[in-house]
Amino acid sequence: MPGSGAEPDERHRPAGHPPVESGRVGVLLLNLGTPDATGYWPMRRYLKQFLSDQRVIELPRWKWWPILNLIILTVRPGRKGKDYAKIWNTELDEGPLKTITRSQAKKLSARLGDERIIVDWAMRYANPSTASRIEALQKRGCDRLLLVPLYPQYAAATTATACDEAFRALMQLRWQPAVRVAPAYHDDPVYIDAVAASIRAHLAGLDFEPEAVLASFHGMPQRYLDAGDPYHCQCQKTSRLLHEALGWSGERWHTAFQSRFGNEEWLKPYTIEEVERLAKASVKRLAVVAPGFSADCLETLEELDMENRTVFLGNGGERFTYVPCLNDGEGGMHVIEAVVRRELMGWV
Repeated sequence: MPGSGAEPDERHRPAGHPPVESGRVGVLLLNLGTPDATGYWPMRRYLKQFLSDQRVIELPRWKWWPILNLIILTVRPGRKGKDYAKIWNTELDEGPLKTITRSQAKKLSARLGDERIIVDWAMRYANPSTASRIEALQKRGCDRLLLVPLYPQYAAATTATACDEAFRALMQLRWQPAVRVAPAYHDDPVYIDAVAASIRAHLAGLDFEPEAVLASFHGMPQRYLDAGDPYHCQCQKTSRLLHEALGWSGERWHTAFQSRFGNEEWLKPYTIEEVERLAKASVKRLAVVAPGFSADCLETLEELDMENRTVFLGNGGERFTYVPCLNDGEGGMHVIEAVVRRELMGWV
């Protein structure tokens, strides 16, 4: 590998010590996570890990801990388990996010086609853990590591906590790899073009033309924006660039934020309220797209395509369609490959 300089000189390896693998580059795709099963206890373990993350819930521990353990983790696992069951990959017995992320890693490896590059994947919450995959990459000789958070827009509650988890694992290593982190790609022309193309292709296959298209991004508390998180601004830029790429009128394109949790104010408008408003405003045909997700998951398959569909049709709407995420399709893989090749420049 040009400029690597990382291969140990085997002539000076002490007698009895096994050879050290080195000289490879690891690419680790990082995503949020999914429970190991839909039952109460697997859901409780997953939700406890997720909702105990202070990047996700920025409240003092003394205030949040009793609410989480005495109320939320008693009630929410059963309800969310039923939601996950609606979208569960029964063939592989796993959530779709795990299925898709694994496929993204496999396809990326094939597209890169370089034996020096080892591609793997991990989840911030549940399995496979970030620490376990970093350890596996190191054992395969990766002394350089590219972390790729699969979040188009940066947020402390997603990108930052994924990197935190990786850095915690790296702190335990005697021989740390050199590390890079791929930046958010919310305004990357490759990403915008791929999402716009997926919208056009999906709508071309319908037997109706939507009067309105709603871009729905995951929400966050308003105070996170007030504290300086760039997520909201990056979502709005993604939405604007998509709108411009598609060349539609301003009246047809809408932006909203979903998945509100708790009672405090979150980024507005709320997706579910916007869907209801459009239906009551005599919009009969609606398309929803989720440009803040790299892969379909509970928030897209169950919340958008099921829950919001029901709200729209129940308030006067007649036709509803959800545009799938880029996932591991040609467009999605083109985006991930472009990001990875750019960030590996100088290493391979």
